[in-house]
Amino acid sequence: MSGDEFSERRPYNAVTDFVDRNVDAGRGKKVAFIDPDRSITYGGLQEATYRFADGLRRLGLRQESRILLLMLDTVDYPVAFWGALRTGITPIPLNTLLTAEQYAYIFADSRAEAIVVSAPLAAMAEGVLAKLGIARPMIVAGLGKDEKLSGSQRHRFEDVVAQGKADAKTAQTLSDEVAFWLYSSGSTGEPKGTRHIHSSLIATAKLFGQNVLGIREDDVVYSAAKIFFAYGLGNAMSFPLSVGATTVLLPDRPTPDAVFAMMKKHNPTIFYGVPTLYSAMLSHAGLTRGAGSDKLRWCVSAGEALPAHVGERWKEITGTDIIDGIGSTEMLHIFVSNAPGDIKYGTSGKPVPGYRARIVDEHGKDAADGEVGELVVSGPSAADGYWNQRSKSRKTFAGEWTHTGDKYVREPSGHYVYCGRTDDMFKVSGIWVSPFEVEAALASHESVLEAAVIGCEDTDKLVKPKAYVVLKNGIAANETLFEALKEHVKARAGAWKYPRWIEIKSELPKTATGKIQRFKLREENETA
Repeated sequence: MSGDEFSERRPYNAVTDFVDRNVDAGRGKKVAFIDPDRSITYGGLQEATYRFADGLRRLGLRQESRILLLMLDTVDYPVAFWGALRTGITPIPLNTLLTAEQYAYIFADSRAEAIVVSAPLAAMAEGVLAKLGIARPMIVAGLGKDEKLSGSQRHRFEDVVAQGKADAKTAQTLSDEVAFWLYSSGSTGEPKGTRHIHSSLIATAKLFGQNVLGIREDDVVYSAAKIFFAYGLGNAMSFPLSVGATTVLLPDRPTPDAVFAMMKKHNPTIFYGVPTLYSAMLSHAGLTRGAGSDKLRWCVSAGEALPAHVGERWKEITGTDIIDGIGSTEMLHIFVSNAPGDIKYGTSGKPVPGYRARIVDEHGKDAADGEVGELVVSGPSAADGYWNQRSKSRKTFAGEWTHTGDKYVREPSGHYVYCGRTDDMFKVSGIWVSPFEVEAALASHESVLEAAVIGCEDTDKLVKPKAYVVLKNGIAANETLFEALKEHVKARAGAWKYPRWIEIKSELPKTATGKIQRFKLREENETA
């Protein structure tokens, strides 16, 4: 599949592909989503999205309005997301783990006209709106029967759904019309509102979900990555809905204990995680064959590159491979990936059919195999651009090519190997050093839980690697261990790449989606 089929401009609303088509196919009574308290069938989802769409109209929202979704992963989430699309309103899923200051920025930047918020987050959202001095309708999901709301602009989610008409009309939209926004994680600055079109959802679902992963109707999927995350949105919503599968949702934090409980209870066939979680689960005594699920068929990883030793160890213990790939908020989901039958741990795999990838040098010329350069990608799910960020949009979205900001090397076999973010790379003795490669070498040592590496100047103003290491429980830091770690990196990554300095940390700075913020370590080092 080339991806060209998604580029035709035509009347199209994504809700018809992901919700209505399943009911038309006879799946109305099949369970679509399950959370710890409730479930909803495809027929129930269709009716609820019609009612929620009409409920939004009754609150005064109109087509092309924007609405924030600050929601935990429950069955209310798909009702809100697809219901908004049905009425032509633009939903903006928000990370539930941000600070009040970050929410204030996004609330103001998006100019959203309403907010849907889960009850545990409502007080915080109220505080942000009050601080900004703006009044917005707020729809609160998950309230207890005895919990009250005050104010004319505060509404219970179930009331908005119940008061809407079940035969409301679906908005007439276009395939290349903006459907929803996702805010970037803000790992190197303020988050950016990334605008995606209606046809991008089905493009990722078909090109990766169906054609690479092979998701099918009888699958039960569980994504530890939340729906607000571009990765989780595909995993938990567009991929399973594209084939009529069932998704299990966890509103709580996906700790290893919580994930194992979900695996044992629901027996998912496909599990989506991130490298940090896989590493933590490998250190858990409860990890066994199938990771707790008797039916586990595939595991998937994205968000950051998966260290080879994590994938290999996971396969050894669970008997299930991890399909690792790279995606981005800007491209909506995975565009370079390993695949069933072609898994090479330590690489991100090859371009997903329907996408094209190149590695370019600092002059924009194609790099030769084995040479480090920036990964750029072309495909049908590229975003329409950033909201009110013209300069950054032009730098990232250069015609049909999207700049990822990731440094890569392509092997002669065609596999792509991650080296690090463009801003994180540094040279030692004139040779590029990938912080990820050094981190992976450190993390493969039996004493290390995780590590981060930056470039640091020595007394001669020459740049050398410096490592920040989180040790496993019960491991004591001493010079003997430090020397052992240095020798371990020399043997695994190369003699010139070993860290000249090692600092022990209780935890590493990360974004809310689990990506290491090396820039914060650089700032800390500069002020030390």
